[in-house]
Amino acid sequence: AHGPAKWDTFGLRLEGSVKVDGAAVMDRVQRERDRFVGFVVAGVERIPESHRVTGRAKFTSATSIEVDDHTRIDFTRAVIATGSSPSIPPVLRGAADRLVVNDDVFSWNDLPKSVAVFGPGVIGLELGQALSRLGVEVRMFGVGGLVGPFTDPAVRDYALRAFGAEFHLDADAKVSAVERVADGVRVRYRDHDGSETEAVVDYVIAATGRAPNVRGLGLESTGIELDARGLPKFDRRTMQCGTSAIFIAGDANNDLPLLHEAADEGRIAGDNAARFPAVQPGLRRTPLGVVFSDPQLATVGRRFAELDAAAIVVGEVSFEDQGRSRVMLRNRGLAHVYADVETGRVVGAELIGPDAEHLAHLLAWGIQSEMTVARMLEMPFYHPVVQEGLRTALRDAQAKLEAHWQRDSRKAA
Repeated sequence: AHGPAKWDTFGLRLEGSVKVDGAAVMDRVQRERDRFVGFVVAGVERIPESHRVTGRAKFTSATSIEVDDHTRIDFTRAVIATGSSPSIPPVLRGAADRLVVNDDVFSWNDLPKSVAVFGPGVIGLELGQALSRLGVEVRMFGVGGLVGPFTDPAVRDYALRAFGAEFHLDADAKVSAVERVADGVRVRYRDHDGSETEAVVDYVIAATGRAPNVRGLGLESTGIELDARGLPKFDRRTMQCGTSAIFIAGDANNDLPLLHEAADEGRIAGDNAARFPAVQPGLRRTPLGVVFSDPQLATVGRRFAELDAAAIVVGEVSFEDQGRSRVMLRNRGLAHVYADVETGRVVGAELIGPDAEHLAHLLAWGIQSEMTVARMLEMPFYHPVVQEGLRTALRDAQAKLEAHWQRDSRKAA
């Protein structure tokens, strides 16, 4: 639906306007959801019934669980893989029956006229922008100025401007009230200019994070060490909780709540549960996260906040003048690539831009292979492609590395 907005620049003329059929949009969304979920359900159903027990389980000791009130199971090893659930701040409860989480959106039979999205993180940005481009009036509110997964101030600010140009986005909102009213939900907040204002929307979407599903599991009965939030302390290389025969994988451990990470963790936890007590470290890959917005967002390796600013150089590229991006009229974006000043190795990146998912994969492979900036620059780059933008950032990083090394050599002399 958003595509024709660019046609005039390309010299294309649209007579009339694109009509969004909300019911048809949601019908396809639901069919695709059911298709993907069906694969998961089918996988569970392939487990023989004699090996499956259905119900709510809780630990009663370090070697036993109770399922509902009907079954007690004694075990020698266990894996906790209970996932996570949306976390909803109390202030949003005032929306009552018009408060929804991301899962609920997929049950809509048609598109609403307006929504307030709380949380400009991964889920909030993806859903909020999609709804906005489908003609829904979107107001998005955040806390502390955070946008997407970014910790790099320059990249975060770029993202704030990019999304704020499409819909109302206040990344550090001062919301005073959320209340159900006859025609929807009234949200009272302080606007960008400091004035008190309010908006009435059809729904409030809570995209305010997720919490591990560990409450009520009876973890206190297992003897494993828990942190202040009640989560088991575990070794992320083996997924083992302390020295126990209990392992934890996926969103339940709140480490890296991403599907590909959960798959790796499940494999490691299952293998080690099977071989316990001879547990072994499993393969943990370079962290990689992608937000499927437009432009896309990505983080790779170590993020800016995890690094010592004095120990790195930052290679930068703007996609606003990048050749292929301009030709496609997708020239919005900024990439920062971080390289260690001592070794020259690429250690991380934060980026917003076209095809960021593909650039992030290249960087993740390079980081996991412990490649230096110079080594990555030896790799082939075709012309004209968006990946040339990554080469520009790497060249910038290499120039800064060489300047740093020259300064050090002069000091030594």
